[in-house]
Amino acid sequence: MIQNIRNFCIIAHIDHGKSTLADRMLEITATVKKLKNSQMLDRLDIEQERGITIKLTPARMLWKDYEFNLIDTPGHVDFAYEVSRSLAAVEGAILLVDASQGVQAQTLSVLYQAMEHGLEIIPVLNKIDLPAANPERVAQELEHLIGIDKDDIIKVSGKTGENVDQVLDAIIERIPNPKTFREAHVEKFFTDKSITEINGSRALIFDSVYDKYRGVVCYVKVVDGEISVDDTLHLIHSEKKIEPPEIGYFVPNYVKDKKLSEWQIGYIVTGGKSVRDAKIGDTMIGWADFQTVKDYTKLQPYAMPGFRKVKPYVYAGVYPVDSNEFEKMRDGFERLSLNDSAIEFEYENSKALGYGMRAGFLGMLHMDIIRERLAREHDIETIFTIPNVVYLMKMKTFSHEKIKTGANVLELVTSGYFTHILSDFTGKLTEVDKENITYKTDHELAEIYEDKLHGWLLVRSGADMPEQGQIETIYEPYAEVEVVGPKDYSGNIMELSQEYRGEMKNMEYIDETRVLWRYLMPLGEIIIDFYDRLKSATKWYATMNYEFARYRASDLVKLDMFINGEQVEAFSMICHREKAYGMGREIVEKLKDLIPKHMFPIPLQAGIGSKMIARETIPAMRKDVLAKCYGWDVSRKRKLLEKQKEGKKRMKAMGNVNVPNDIFINLMSNR
Repeated sequence: MIQNIRNFCIIAHIDHGKSTLADRMLEITATVKKLKNSQMLDRLDIEQERGITIKLTPARMLWKDYEFNLIDTPGHVDFAYEVSRSLAAVEGAILLVDASQGVQAQTLSVLYQAMEHGLEIIPVLNKIDLPAANPERVAQELEHLIGIDKDDIIKVSGKTGENVDQVLDAIIERIPNPKTFREAHVEKFFTDKSITEINGSRALIFDSVYDKYRGVVCYVKVVDGEISVDDTLHLIHSEKKIEPPEIGYFVPNYVKDKKLSEWQIGYIVTGGKSVRDAKIGDTMIGWADFQTVKDYTKLQPYAMPGFRKVKPYVYAGVYPVDSNEFEKMRDGFERLSLNDSAIEFEYENSKALGYGMRAGFLGMLHMDIIRERLAREHDIETIFTIPNVVYLMKMKTFSHEKIKTGANVLELVTSGYFTHILSDFTGKLTEVDKENITYKTDHELAEIYEDKLHGWLLVRSGADMPEQGQIETIYEPYAEVEVVGPKDYSGNIMELSQEYRGEMKNMEYIDETRVLWRYLMPLGEIIIDFYDRLKSATKWYATMNYEFARYRASDLVKLDMFINGEQVEAFSMICHREKAYGMGREIVEKLKDLIPKHMFPIPLQAGIGSKMIARETIPAMRKDVLAKCYGWDVSRKRKLLEKQKEGKKRMKAMGNVNVPNDIFINLMSNR
């Protein structure tokens, strides 16, 4: 049976036809009947409307006495960790490229990951039936960029099904069986490289979802032995024990089975209440010697390599438009978090917006999806404040409340950001540090590294940033950015990248008309509107991909906004010193248009510490008290004006500024 299993995934850019090709495969292999609606593997309405895959979906197919296990992976960079675990669960990948558009930035990023995993790549050109298709040109691109022989490229149409059977045959011929692949890549199957086999069963969790009837369901690939219903299994990193009440496989709906054999892909019901109880990348192990486990560190050597905690990179304040719906919004967040372990949130209170949350997301697309799902599935209209990335700050003094209590050390450890400090921001940890991180708990790590982490703070928003005089150095995250675009727009792309503090690493001509640029760019600069401006500057032709690279020291400051002399923390942001004046001026000018007039003048100010760098004033709404003074004596008119002036002074002293609920939406849309 082992010889007749083929596990593979599909690598493609957004809207290159990945889910459509998967549909044709399901039809041709008779796994499902003729589909009336396309994108069967895209279950969410938002996936089908936007033409993107958000949650990966596996499917088992039978073709010429071979069992195929397909994993339909997301294509967007926000879900890169999910993709990396999917790549660890297969032996081959179909590289799918639109014959009318060519190779795109995100395709290259995932392709390089697949090649690092040692996967066999099958190049496929899709949409050859389109009038704009140019298979020959795109085939030359693939040959130039990746070194793939043009004769090995299969040309298909996912829409009509043309030549899809050739792809299925190539999967049998080119992708190795799991046993052969493991013999060639033994180091990829155990954290402890001295271990090469196990006298029991193991499975890699490459995804987990919450089902309201079953609880948490783990999507797994069995890498050792076989797993049956009611086996005693242990989740090594989650430190949980389970006896699965149900196991099975996908077609792509759930199909119950008695067992999952070695190298098969399927699902295991854990009965857990949250996907945080079954982390992506964790390893399930079943072994007679480990029926009762108290110290899970003994199991760590048998874990599959590559596990890491999913870290949000983008944080934003989230508030209900109607302040009375806070409880409803909180319930919506908690329900979404049952199915999405990447969401982090904690409660906060803003003077301007009331009760809300500080929430963490994988990226801007992930944040936008959560916002839309809150509106659709839970009927909650929300306000998202200006997003921020995570900064690391080395303090001069230890007077900050978190440092006094030691909470800063545990926060750095539990979030995973402490590894940057341990490696001195090089990304290279010592063997001792690697061993500690693998085998020690968060509290043990906090004790071990307390001295080294004592003077450091993790800051997720401008409101949390301490006073400038207390900070010795600020470190901000940088990303490696790849941009693919037409040669004719080279000037626009390079000018825009420099505006966002990008440092060009290299550029490469893909063909006569298109260029690939690689930049090192601050993550905080690109998360808000860089992609939109890139599209605008290239008439929608350019594509981009970014991946976190490392932290670097930068000259950053906290930009505060004051409305009527009162600091509004929800508007506070962290920016580069050189851009602070222009950004402060821009925001106060926009606030002047967005905040309605009151019966008294409202000063708007932007400041760094105690120094104000920009100011605008919203004039008072004026009532014409002289409207009925026709032909009256001038002293009477002067008396009325003085009376109005005195009344406005009293009103200003008592008045609060009414800030519209949609001000953040409008402020971000105008950036």
